[in-house]
Amino acid sequence: MEPIIEVKELSKEFKIYHHRRGFLGTFVNLFSRQHTVVRAVDHISFSMRRGEIVGYIGPNGAGKSTTIKMLTGILVPTSGHLTVNGYVPHRERKENARRIGVVFGQRTHLWFDLPVQESFELLRHIYQIPMKQYRENLELFDSIFELKGFFKTPVRQLSLGQRMRADIAAALLHNPDVLFLDEPTIGLDVVAKERLRQFIRQINVERQVTIILTTHDLDDVERLCERIILIDNARILFDGPLAAIRNLLSSERLLIVDYAEEYADVDMRDAVIVHREKGRVHYRFSLDEISAADLIGEILSRFKIVDLSVQEPEIEEVVRAIYENKVSIEQPVDGPLRSV
Repeated sequence: MEPIIEVKELSKEFKIYHHRRGFLGTFVNLFSRQHTVVRAVDHISFSMRRGEIVGYIGPNGAGKSTTIKMLTGILVPTSGHLTVNGYVPHRERKENARRIGVVFGQRTHLWFDLPVQESFELLRHIYQIPMKQYRENLELFDSIFELKGFFKTPVRQLSLGQRMRADIAAALLHNPDVLFLDEPTIGLDVVAKERLRQFIRQINVERQVTIILTTHDLDDVERLCERIILIDNARILFDGPLAAIRNLLSSERLLIVDYAEEYADVDMRDAVIVHREKGRVHYRFSLDEISAADLIGEILSRFKIVDLSVQEPEIEEVVRAIYENKVSIEQPVDGPLRSV
């Protein structure tokens, strides 16, 4: 199966012009302008298959938004090659736009002076959405985002949370194949965030929508993405499974088991008991010695349990350590990882 998104050696440079000050400087600027070249994206490569959800994360200024703008056709690459759904975005903007949905958390693509309902109607005509599909999508989005409460309110009068819900619904009205989400949960409360995450999972599974998620809220990444791409200083640092990057800091894990009874001996050969309180036991174990599945299997074969859980390292802690150079990625992005 060919990838739905393919990026090869993609780069984007911007010229930052220096203006001389004063009357003479202004005159000289007319004929000779000095500039500095800034590379916002530096020879990055990745691909995505249909139905993937990928977290594209990095600090401010790393190149995330520039990448998304090239994928959506807003910016023209300086060099390299990219396709989305078989289209070259900056050359085939209309064709690409009909197959993608975009949500920028800080900006809206609704009409500020129009009610949400009329903005949606305009989008229905722009994308030539069949009425049946339009109504079905509105019903689905209202059941999740409760749009009817502000459907007739002008966009400029919406709260940030309401506008985000309307923007996400608007981006999906035409059933896009690819969805770009830039800070989609900004301004949402805890309940609304969880509803949105459930909705993203739903459209991903049911409609096989391919999703690129850029966010500073790493809870979104942990709950939605199995794969992440880390970018910093315009270059990709890591591209691979979320589970793999956790091992950068340590291979140790904590297993918490609630036993059905207070067994006298619950020692495990490849795990150390670090805390015990009645029927609850905390084990520390290393993935280098035994997998979580094998350890759990051994416990289940010997005892009756009520509940258990494995505590993983916080992804935010790992990412912060990478950006602060406390750990380094020594292998190629597709290879094994090792902390130093």
